[in-house]
Amino acid sequence: MGREQVHPDPEWETGGEPAPLRGIVVGFDGSDHSQCALVWAAREAERRRRPLHIVTAYSVPIFAASGLDGGYATVDDSVIREGAEAILKHALDKVAGYSIDVDASVENGDASGVLLEISESAELLVFGTRGRGGFVGRLLGSVSSALPAHAKCPTVTVPLICADRLGETTQDKHVLAERAKSGRQPVENVVVVGVDGSDQARIAVLEAAAQAERLSARLRLVCAVPQYTGSLAWVPAPMDRDALFADIKIQLDAGVAWLRSHFPALEVETQLVDGSPVDILVDASRHVELVVVGTRGRGGFAGMLLGSTSDGVLHHAKGPVMVVPDRDDLRLADRASFGPMLGGY
Repeated sequence: MGREQVHPDPEWETGGEPAPLRGIVVGFDGSDHSQCALVWAAREAERRRRPLHIVTAYSVPIFAASGLDGGYATVDDSVIREGAEAILKHALDKVAGYSIDVDASVENGDASGVLLEISESAELLVFGTRGRGGFVGRLLGSVSSALPAHAKCPTVTVPLICADRLGETTQDKHVLAERAKSGRQPVENVVVVGVDGSDQARIAVLEAAAQAERLSARLRLVCAVPQYTGSLAWVPAPMDRDALFADIKIQLDAGVAWLRSHFPALEVETQLVDGSPVDILVDASRHVELVVVGTRGRGGFAGMLLGSTSDGVLHHAKGPVMVVPDRDDLRLADRASFGPMLGGY
């Protein structure tokens, strides 16, 4: 898979070979969706004081011949590459006003494979919900399912309905219809993270806390308790929901004490609600800066991520959604010393 550097960056040059990617990576294809992702990624790179890497990818289509002399015909690779380079030039111009280091590259290969490979050395991977087909055209389809589920770094999906809050415009009929139905809602300076007591959720909480600090925002820990379905193996049966909620509240407070020990200046609040996790998070996404979830959890909240729960959030969210992959973190070791934990561990 070749890489063409459109705008040089010293970090890419090590002994004549491209250095590993660092910083914020955004997938871009020139669509309205990717324009929103680009603006969000540029702002994030500025907040983190990290470089921004803009990537587009394409595969050369092959057509089967229908004549008697059957064979294959291909489109001229140079024509497609020139078009991709023009798209990246537009992206570079769009972010020229940000105080960040920027470079861009054209990749030859499948979109999901390209981004998954890049995620191994990226700090954050950002993309829109749909595209033109060449790069992120299947988002949110097979590519979007592959990226959050298998990426080695956190991913952020930026839906097109975020255009107005990012200072972008769109004539997309679905977005215009949604705005006409719900109106424009003010965006609270809040980061929401879904919790269920699993270590995977705690990893997401730590990432969400760091993001809230960057935004000078409040962090809201949301625990949604759906009606008992049998999948909540950690819930005792028969279930006294009042007692259950009281017990969860104690454990949430202990979790907040643990979190504040690592982020002492952060304003943290909890929200314990009765209802569907997908519905609660999607509704929150309308009026907060960011919703954060882990890749999987315990079943009651994030246990099916990236299954039905994450698909529901990612497909229907009205704001940016960050998915945090599972990883080791030494800060998890002292959680038990702060009090009871959901599910007893």
